[in-house]
Amino acid sequence: MDAGRTIEDHALIGDCRTAALIANDGTLDWLCWPRLDSPACFAALLGGPENGFWRIAPAAPVTRVSRRYRTETLVLETLFETDDGSVALIDFMVPGGGSVIRLVEGRGGTVPMRLTLVPRFAYGSAIPSVVRLDDGGIRAVAGPDQLVLRGPWVEVGPGSSIVADFTVTAGAGAAFVLNHAPSHQSAPQSPDAIAALAEATGFWRDWAARCTYRGPWRDQVLRSLLILKALTYAPTGGMVAAPTTSLPERLGGERNWDYRYCWLRDSSLALTALMRAGFGDEARAWVGWLHRSLGGDLAQMQPLYGVAGERHIAEWEVPWLAGYRESKPVRVGNAASTQCQLDIFGSVMDAVQRASQMGVIDPRDHWDLVVGLVMYLESIWHLPDEGIWEVRGGSRQFTFSKAMVWVAFDRAIRMAEAHDLPAPLERWRGLRSAVHAMVCADGFDAVRNSFTQSFGSAVLDASLLLLPAMGFLPAEDPRIVGTCEAIGRELMGNGLIRRYRTEDAKDGLSGTEGSFLACSFWYVDSLILQGRLAEARAMFERLLALSNDVGLLAEEYDPVAGRQLGNFPQGFSHLALVNTALNLEAAIGHANPPLP
Repeated sequence: MDAGRTIEDHALIGDCRTAALIANDGTLDWLCWPRLDSPACFAALLGGPENGFWRIAPAAPVTRVSRRYRTETLVLETLFETDDGSVALIDFMVPGGGSVIRLVEGRGGTVPMRLTLVPRFAYGSAIPSVVRLDDGGIRAVAGPDQLVLRGPWVEVGPGSSIVADFTVTAGAGAAFVLNHAPSHQSAPQSPDAIAALAEATGFWRDWAARCTYRGPWRDQVLRSLLILKALTYAPTGGMVAAPTTSLPERLGGERNWDYRYCWLRDSSLALTALMRAGFGDEARAWVGWLHRSLGGDLAQMQPLYGVAGERHIAEWEVPWLAGYRESKPVRVGNAASTQCQLDIFGSVMDAVQRASQMGVIDPRDHWDLVVGLVMYLESIWHLPDEGIWEVRGGSRQFTFSKAMVWVAFDRAIRMAEAHDLPAPLERWRGLRSAVHAMVCADGFDAVRNSFTQSFGSAVLDASLLLLPAMGFLPAEDPRIVGTCEAIGRELMGNGLIRRYRTEDAKDGLSGTEGSFLACSFWYVDSLILQGRLAEARAMFERLLALSNDVGLLAEEYDPVAGRQLGNFPQGFSHLALVNTALNLEAAIGHANPPLP
C-alpha cells in the first residue's frame, strides 16, 4: 500500500462485533470478519495490496482531503476535492448488521471515481474465487468465508479483484454494500443503504445521549467512549484491547502484539471509565462475560480471553505478511494468556466494587465469585509474576502487582462491610495490612525516594503513578510525591512518559518503544491529586493534541518523529483520557467525583 500512510491516517468504523480501519485516501486496509478476533479478510495494513484492501477514491489527482465523524456517531465522512469537483465518501457499519456500507456523494462539479476491492482471506493468504451472481452482486469465496459486494458498475477484475469505474456529479451518488457470511450458506442479502445509514446514526446517537459528562472536553471524551463501545463484542459483553494486531511500538522492531482479545485489566479499567460517564449496561454485560469466562475453577484464571471467553490463544507468527513498515514479526494470538499477572485481581475487584457502589450491579449476585477470587489470591499472592507489562524476561516481585493485590483485598473488604456480606474479614484485613507493609518495605527505594518496578530493583515504572488513584497511599505522602517526581524526571521525554527504560528493565525483548500514552495520562492524574492543576491541565491539553484528526489515539507516541505507534485505536489510551478528563473537571470545580 501507500508507503507514506501512517497509523494515524486511519479511522475506525464498527458494529460492536467487528471493526475496520479506513485510511484518509479511501482505503479500507484492515478488517477481521465476523468477529474482532477473526482472521482478517483485508490485511494490507500489515503487508501489501496483495494481502487485501478495498479502496474508493477519485481517479483524478486529489488536491485536498478532510474528514470527520458525523456528530456523536461512528459514521465516517471523507471529503475529496479535485480541480474539477468534490465528492464525499461515507463509511459505516450497522451494529449487528454484518455489513460494511460505503456511500459516494457528489458535492460539486464532476469527479471520476475508481473502486478496487481485493479480497484475501486468512490474513491475506487465501485468494478467493470471484463470480457474478444472478442479482448483479459479486461473490468472493475461499475456504469457510464468503464476501458479497453489491453496487452499481461493479465488475469482476483481474487477479480475483472487483472493480468499478464511474463518475459522480453534484447531487448524484452511489451505494456499495459488502456482506460477510459462511461460505456454505447462500449469498447474504444486502440492506438498503440509506435506511442503514439512518439506523446506524440513530444507534450511535441514542447511545451517546446517555453520557452524563458535560464538561469542557465533552467532544474528546465522547469520542473516546464511542471507541470503547466499538471495542465491545455485543453478543457476549467481552471487550478487546484494540481491533488490530502487530502495529509496532517501534518501527522495524519486534514489539508487535495481537491485542484483539479481552484483557481482564484493560476491560476493568475501561468499564470504570464507562460507568463514570453514565454507561452501566456495558458493565453488567461484562460481569456476565466474566462469570462465563472464568468457569468453575478459579485457579484456571488467566489474564486474557477470546471475545466469547475462549482460553486457548496460541501465539504464532504470520510469515507471509511483511509487517507494517517492515516491522516483523506479525503475530496472531498472545502468549500472555498463559502468564501469571497478579495485578488483574485488583483490577477486577476494583471494577466490581465500583459497579456495586454505583448501583450498576447488586454485589450479592456476584459475592460467590468475589469470595472465590480472594480465596484463590490468598494462596498465590506471594508469588512472583510477569506483571502489568507482561514481560518476557522472567517473573519477579513487581511492586505494582503487589500493590494491586492490596487493592483486591481492600475492595473485597469494602464490599463485605458496605453490604453486610459473609466474609472472613479478620483474615482479609490481616492480609491487606501485610501486603501493604511488604510493598512499602520492599518496593520503596529510600535512597531514590521512590517506589521501584520490582523489589530490590532501581528501575522506575510508570504504573506506580496509579498508587494514589487506587488509594494505596495518599497523593501527598512523601513517598508518592517522590515517586511522581522521579518518574517525571527520568521517564519523561518531550513532555511524555515512557512505561520504563527498556534498556534497564530486562523485559526479554530487544529495542526501544515510544512513549506510552496511558502512562502520560496517569502522570496528569498524579498532578491533579497533588493539586498541581495548572501543570495538569497544560499537559492534558498537550495529550489531547496528539489525537489524530478524528480524535483517535494509538497505544504509544513517538515525540521525535511526531507520530503514533502501536495498535490502533487503543482502548487503554482512550479510557485513560476519559478518566483524566473527569478527574480534572472535578478538581477545577465541576460535578463528576475524582478517583478513588
